[in-house]
Amino acid sequence: MPDWVPTSESQNMTNILSADLIEATRLTKAGKLTEALNLMLGASYAASGAASATTGRTPPTIEGVAEPAGTARALPAHQPRPARPGPSRLPFNRAARAGAALPGLLNRGGLHMPGGRPRGLSPMAGQVPVPDGGQFLTASFSNDAGTRPYKLYVPSGYRPDVAAPLIVMLHGCTQSPDDFAAGTRMNEAAEEHTCLVVYPGQTAAANMQKCWNWFSEGDQHRGQGEPSLLAGITRQVMREFAVDPQRVYVAGLSAGGAAAAIMGEAYPDLVAAIGVHSGLACGAAHDMPSALAAMQGSGPAPAGRRGGRRRIVPAIVFHGDRDGTVNPRNADAVVAQSAQAAALTTHTEQGRAAGGHIYSRTLSIDMTGRTVIEQWVVHGAGHAWFGGSAAGTYTDPRGPDATREMVRFFLEHPHPGPMQAV
Repeated sequence: MPDWVPTSESQNMTNILSADLIEATRLTKAGKLTEALNLMLGASYAASGAASATTGRTPPTIEGVAEPAGTARALPAHQPRPARPGPSRLPFNRAARAGAALPGLLNRGGLHMPGGRPRGLSPMAGQVPVPDGGQFLTASFSNDAGTRPYKLYVPSGYRPDVAAPLIVMLHGCTQSPDDFAAGTRMNEAAEEHTCLVVYPGQTAAANMQKCWNWFSEGDQHRGQGEPSLLAGITRQVMREFAVDPQRVYVAGLSAGGAAAAIMGEAYPDLVAAIGVHSGLACGAAHDMPSALAAMQGSGPAPAGRRGGRRRIVPAIVFHGDRDGTVNPRNADAVVAQSAQAAALTTHTEQGRAAGGHIYSRTLSIDMTGRTVIEQWVVHGAGHAWFGGSAAGTYTDPRGPDATREMVRFFLEHPHPGPMQAV
């Protein structure tokens, strides 16, 4: 039974959403996809506002959406910084602070939400502390699919003669690498465990809201589109720095989470494990109408083995059960796709984060007794990075701490060994 009773406001909003869905279906059948998607994304925003009025809480609202030879602007050589009294800070993302559009998962073709600052945007958004000896470097990578910038965090304990784990972090819509680093605090965890962290950045030229194009058929396959760019960035860092090739991981939020799932399917030889936070399975959509259906949880189940992979790529999955932007059913689809129909046993445990959220954690265990998939369902939570910092956008500090749990899971799951590229 649900632990809430619909109020008149929430019931009215349900009626409005139902009417909007009918109208959006009519517009889609008439070929008016832009009008249909704008209508539904606007309804999703209105629903978020109604939830806020009903519960008294401000709901986090994010989005919602052999390689070609590549060239890169090389990273500067890592140089230890001289000691100084306190941490340095990069300027925060002024563009995000001063009027970024409300997020939408699908905004590749000129679609956008009404103007205004994203909900949850902190005045400190994008301000990333860098400890003494650490560096947050800027570079870019180009191949036949285009060019993408990226930031690389090099922890103070990094040594060029010791191979370190590498975590690829894929931001959500309207976010930037700096904003995502500040909100997730992944650099802090990387400092603790001496991991390199790379933050690829989506561009407004590729997607109006800077969403990774997870719903585009051309951006879901090995050696094509954005997956080839993300793999190229990863390999460029591996060439420039001492990286353990058996400990390369990809994680992301929402559209970035969907892109992480794609990378797990397309590059099982490169990626040891994935983290999908409030995202969707690879192949959940192939165009805008199917993306809308997938976000609502009404699309068909994505097929497995899109990249022809022959092993389970371990996955840790987080999703709030009150996520109004990406339906929680999508987390189940990510888990099912990751399992690859293997014979796994499951065990579920309950807990409460120190910050307040109750969660269910389901472990999927293989025949050797090894946990290969963790699914965290956070009860009463919406669409935001759990355990994050208010220094970044779209975070829920009430836990559980998704960043630390992902790093712990990743380091428990090195790549099993050399694997033929597929």
